[in-house]
Amino acid sequence: MCSLHSLLRFSYFLIFFTLLSSNPTLQTTLISPVSKDKHTNLFTLSVYLKTPLRPTKLFLDLSFLFPWTVCNASTYNSSSYRYIDCGTDFCETLGFGGHACGNCIDTSLPDKNCIPVDNHMVCGSFPENPVTRDSYANDVLIDTLALPKADVSTQTQLFSLSNYTFSCAPSSIVKGLPKGVTGLASLGRSKLSIQAQISAAFSTPNSLAICFPGSSKSTGVAFFGSRGPYYAFSHSNKIDIAKFLLYTPLIENPVSLGDTEINYETPSNQYFIGLTSIRVNGKQVPINSSLLTINKENGFGGTKISSDVPYGVLESSIYKAFTKLFVKEASSSRFNLTTISTLVKPFSVCYSAERVMVANGGPLVPTVDLVLHRDDVVWKIGGSNSMVRVTDKKKKLDAWCLGFVDGGVNNKTSIVIGGKQLEENFVQFDLEANRFGFSSSLASRSLSCADFKVVDFAK
Repeated sequence: MCSLHSLLRFSYFLIFFTLLSSNPTLQTTLISPVSKDKHTNLFTLSVYLKTPLRPTKLFLDLSFLFPWTVCNASTYNSSSYRYIDCGTDFCETLGFGGHACGNCIDTSLPDKNCIPVDNHMVCGSFPENPVTRDSYANDVLIDTLALPKADVSTQTQLFSLSNYTFSCAPSSIVKGLPKGVTGLASLGRSKLSIQAQISAAFSTPNSLAICFPGSSKSTGVAFFGSRGPYYAFSHSNKIDIAKFLLYTPLIENPVSLGDTEINYETPSNQYFIGLTSIRVNGKQVPINSSLLTINKENGFGGTKISSDVPYGVLESSIYKAFTKLFVKEASSSRFNLTTISTLVKPFSVCYSAERVMVANGGPLVPTVDLVLHRDDVVWKIGGSNSMVRVTDKKKKLDAWCLGFVDGGVNNKTSIVIGGKQLEENFVQFDLEANRFGFSSSLASRSLSCADFKVVDFAK
């Protein structure tokens, strides 16, 4: 005879996976404000959580397997949360890995359904801070997440996901993340990412689009459940940004080992694209081509897009060749720039700000072209996405520095496109078409992420 806990577990299994294949019940696009943190130069995503709903700021992450939220008995107040009854295979099937079942007595929050005499077990997980790589064992919860609908001008009409599944985490895990965050918004390729859960619940496309703001004073936006259109509003004009996108295939890295502290033995949840070459001012950077492809045995090499690092990261030989060519092109008569000798960590190429001309598109420096699967599919990186302003009054320093850093020779990924390169870019991760869309800098079209007119309700 089945136990009550087996029935509960089986019931949740049916609910969760019925959502994955249910007929459309709601065709809508949901949005979330995206902000830049001035202290870490990383990004946050704002949502509503719990019952009653509360504005919550999460770290915007493009790689981790599942979302997590800081919760303990004294701070997590919600009338709708519940645990998931545990079976070893069941928790693994959900996507948290096959590592964790925990006794309901030892959970972070009081388990209202705990029956200690039956050795009641609940699903557990290992939430991780992708910046510091700190990882902890904790519990899996279900609660309510809500977001505004994109086509409501006041952004006050909310749609709720009552089976939002995430991990609890201790408060110490947020060290090194943007100020004010109390959790992580998992936006990678996994089936527990926020966009995958929204897609399953509302039968919308498994697609995510983000406009990353270039300043802590402005607000960008994330779109869930839509492959377009994406409307911005500039000078009374309604503009569909989807029309500006170029597309390149998303590439799967079959090896996730090294992506997280816990080895989940699955393909990587990170977003890789097929970069074939880099040009500076039209000149090609000499690169060992083997570094640009993913080694199918160990997962090393290739190019990924990451919101976990503020600047681009290049393997040492690529970095040296890239900076050498950039310095050469910047010294040409067109730019007439000379590097300064002052050491400005973590950068190695910097110019005196008084020598660098600045226009609407940012500092006037050599353009960097990321050439993708075809020669005519190019992600253009102008000065606003390649240069970082560094000031220090005590050192009387005012400089523009090349916003890429040396990743050494042992980094798993050869090229990481970081937060600086994403600023004021509109990008789309379409997991149904398995492609990545990008606009290059919106400033080149006299637009910005602020033109989506989204207000951050969690500020």
